[in-house]
Amino acid sequence: MAMAQRSESETPPIGIGLYTVAEAAALLRIRQRNIRRWLAGYRYKAQDGSARTMPPLWQPQLPPHEHQIELGFRDLIELRFVSAFMDKGLGIPTIRRCLEQARVIIGDERPFSTRRFQTDGRTIFLTSIEQVLANQSEALAEVSETEHSRLIDLRDRQFVFRSLIQQTFKDLDVGNDAVTRWRPYRGKTTIVLDPKRAFGQPIANDTGVPTRTLSDGVAAEGSEKRVAALFNVARLVVTDAVAFERELVAA
Repeated sequence: MAMAQRSESETPPIGIGLYTVAEAAALLRIRQRNIRRWLAGYRYKAQDGSARTMPPLWQPQLPPHEHQIELGFRDLIELRFVSAFMDKGLGIPTIRRCLEQARVIIGDERPFSTRRFQTDGRTIFLTSIEQVLANQSEALAEVSETEHSRLIDLRDRQFVFRSLIQQTFKDLDVGNDAVTRWRPYRGKTTIVLDPKRAFGQPIANDTGVPTRTLSDGVAAEGSEKRVAALFNVARLVVTDAVAFERELVAA
């Protein structure tokens, strides 16, 4: 069943955040193609030559706009974890199993961005890995032999998961149940992504001025000091905004 589309005149919901695939890819430093595959699913040819369909890992918080994926803030944080786990050698089938396991245990469609996952994520992943390894034939049918070896290695080196989860939560602020803010520039409090402010776009924390506005202002005025005075923000905030936007462009 096709998802409902958001019309041009329909205002996005407040407090959820709003990101295009291109914006999410730049913020997360991952490829747009990966985001589309993870959140829209894809078809592929199996080793036996048959065509198979890989369903999306989850449905985004927001409906598509003009048939383009739009993401909420929680989607962004979930993708951040998916990318981090893939960097450790986990494949999508294994991550999908861990997601399913975490949803059951935590009771949240987006479990990676919850307080409970912050404390129990390592245990959830190790339980999922044990389930994969318990059935060797099924595991090898879904994952490569290389990934299968990595799963065994990760199980034996449990501290890797603990370190990974702690590191990924390091620049996230967590409320009662879930992640509420991301401090995307080196974990500093000068710049935040907060779904309750400016649709979750990067802003100066103290004033709410978008980092892009500050960066563009410096490009136009040629002076961080002058831009700081114009927008009534600290000079350090302008410096961080310029550096942050420069990194986004280079991503």
